[in-house]
Amino acid sequence: MTTRTATLAGGCFWGVEELFRDLEGVVDTDVGYTGGDIPDATYELVKTGRTGHAESIRIEFDPSRISYEEILDYFFRLHDPTQVNRQMNDVGSQYRSTIFVHDDEQRKAAEKAIEDLEASGRWSAPIATTIEEAGPFWIAESYHQDYLQKNPGGYTCHWLRD
Repeated sequence: MTTRTATLAGGCFWGVEELFRDLEGVVDTDVGYTGGDIPDATYELVKTGRTGHAESIRIEFDPSRISYEEILDYFFRLHDPTQVNRQMNDVGSQYRSTIFVHDDEQRKAAEKAIEDLEASGRWSAPIATTIEEAGPFWIAESYHQDYLQKNPGGYTCHWLRD
């Protein structure tokens, strides 16, 4: 099986991971930190909001079962893409809404997805989601991986909004 990678940030990575976990075609997920300025990012550093990293999810998916465009559509359903540097109670640049693209094909798909979402009128405020080049992805600490599986009923601000 040939897989592809999508890297997304939409607030606290626990809730994003929990919703993507069971999506048909998703093979594996990891939560971590990307988009920042320092190597070997850790939660203790990233939570300060001064490293430039976003709490992110790296999704390995089977493109014969789900397309990158479908991944993006789902991403926009599970968080509020109009929020700048926040999702509900989580505030700071580490909680920004960002699509980290791995190639030109993903960039074009991300641009189109944002354009289509803006044109849909679904949100009354402008879409704040940014597009950034995917860089190093630092795996988060083990206690963050599969957090809501380990802690049912734990904090999340993510749900499907339709």
